[in-house]
Amino acid sequence: MDSMALRAGLIATVLTLAGVSAGAASAQAAQKCFFITQWQGWSSPSPTVPYLRVNRDIFRVDLSVGSDFLRSPNMHLVSKLSGSTSICTPLDLNLELSDGQTFRQGLIAKAITKLSPEEAAAIPPKDRPGY
Repeated sequence: MDSMALRAGLIATVLTLAGVSAGAASAQAAQKCFFITQWQGWSSPSPTVPYLRVNRDIFRVDLSVGSDFLRSPNMHLVSKLSGSTSICTPLDLNLELSDGQTFRQGLIAKAITKLSPEEAAAIPPKDRPGY
């Protein structure tokens, strides 16, 4: 009987710890998400990497195929909405580069990473996304 009680206690402890880990992972994932309306600015240090300013955070987007036009003046980077307004994965970004008139180029994000404060501070000032 004591053996069964001990096993039951161990199982309950393991399940509780698993629930805490899953909850922590879920909270961590939520911190890496943002709403498209929170996106305030962008910049691009290279043809394959735009940085997005989201409130006080900076997200790095890695593109599957880049565009030399990312560094061109008067270009706009937009994400066309197609359902949810929350961005958690690269598939949530439906990016398009546009000059606001006739030029449009679709861009495909393959990764999106929220930078740590140290990583964001390491971006050269000329490449930091503004507000």
